[in-house]
Amino acid sequence: MPSSSPTLLSKCTIFPDQKSTIANLKLSVSDLPMLSCHYIQKGCLFTKPSIPFHNLIPLLKTALSQTLSIFPPLAGRFTTDPDGYVYLTCNDAGVDFIHAIAIDLSISDLLSTTDVHDSFKEFFTFDRKVSFTGHFSPIMAVQVTELADGFFIGCSVNHAVTDGTSFWNFFNTFAQVCRGANKCLRNPPSFRRDSVLISDAVLRLSEEGPAVTFNADAPIRERLFSFSREAIQKLKARANNKRWPETNTSVELMQKQINDSYNNNNQKEKENGKVATLIENWFKTIVNPKQQTVTETETETVEISSFQSVCALLWRAVTRARKFPATKTTTFRMAVNCRHRIEPKLEAFYFGNAIQSVPTYASAGDVLSKDLRWCAEQLNKNVKAHDSVMVRKYIEDWENNPRCFPLGNPDGSSITMGSSPRFPMYDNDFGWGKPLAVRSGKANKFDGKISAFPGRDGSGTVDLEVVLAPETMAGLETDAEFMAYATRQL
Repeated sequence: MPSSSPTLLSKCTIFPDQKSTIANLKLSVSDLPMLSCHYIQKGCLFTKPSIPFHNLIPLLKTALSQTLSIFPPLAGRFTTDPDGYVYLTCNDAGVDFIHAIAIDLSISDLLSTTDVHDSFKEFFTFDRKVSFTGHFSPIMAVQVTELADGFFIGCSVNHAVTDGTSFWNFFNTFAQVCRGANKCLRNPPSFRRDSVLISDAVLRLSEEGPAVTFNADAPIRERLFSFSREAIQKLKARANNKRWPETNTSVELMQKQINDSYNNNNQKEKENGKVATLIENWFKTIVNPKQQTVTETETETVEISSFQSVCALLWRAVTRARKFPATKTTTFRMAVNCRHRIEPKLEAFYFGNAIQSVPTYASAGDVLSKDLRWCAEQLNKNVKAHDSVMVRKYIEDWENNPRCFPLGNPDGSSITMGSSPRFPMYDNDFGWGKPLAVRSGKANKFDGKISAFPGRDGSGTVDLEVVLAPETMAGLETDAEFMAYATRQL
């Protein structure tokens, strides 16, 4: 897919308009593992504003300066003390601001392709920058790219400083300040550092810092699939064994045919691997009893959520496209927000990382031979079980073995779900209307990395940014079960 590289017009440093009074912030057990990750890269596409760009750019710079005074850590730098503890120093060192232009590109060019347009990757700076480098380079950069009939605001932020909740709270506040609505902030950030997330454990790193834990040059394809509110309701009804008033019987028949075919083709492999699967599940039960696979004897009825239904559908389709033997163990990872899970609870807008990655394991045979509800129940069980006790267990495990988070898909059988359709990505009116689309850059992209976005219309639709190996994406695009619910997003 051809791209049009933006032309750099200017670059400068933006400082907070007020001096910071926040003391050094110690990185937490949720922050430190992210030092090996790329910077987060997310941004919004807008139509051309009524004001000319030579007036727009100074307006954005002023608003950014004012917003940095509300979020002083973003204008700071990392420092490591002699004991090995890493702190975020709020020293008002500033952030990068880039103004670029790509007038050969129009909004229709960017949104009319099957795959995510390559040019979106050019709308962010700090390409593949590792978060550890926040010791000697800016924690954040904002790039504004002019288009023929619109513009894109791309924000790159150190992942050891923010998770999705903190990132979008900053972005929303930036927009709020720009449109002059900052007299009463909706969601002021909390910079407290007195929770169980703050630990005496030390993450030992070399002076050069850690490297990313996946091959960033491996071939991938990236597409956006949209699930309408009606499609999600039908999917949820199916996952909860409830008949949708307008159930398409052809979908039910198609599902039976898929399951019958898979069962016939893999029966021998399934029998051969039965003992191995039982041993593996027993081991996972001993190591982490709250994250074991649900057994066939468990009959508890649970309500499957809309998002869990979508995730289960994706798990099945990607597993099918990867053409695994029945005995292959697959993993579906979901990032969960711990702010409300831990006791005592953190503030809803605690600034920093407060996420943990919850894995669910199941053999390819089980994922494909059992029904959608079974897959959704596995996800539901593990997310529900991730309470304060489990959050503290994860913390204790990390303290016993401090390490960076192994982001990636080393055995080719994982799916990693990030972001959230609950994030207010379209609540970003800078003064000329909400965004047309939300997109991400090159950062942290690998086979199996999925990001969930809310739909623009606000009606409950969900968009999935799906990154897969090219051959797996080809299989997903022709998967009858998946495409019965999903559509290509425009």
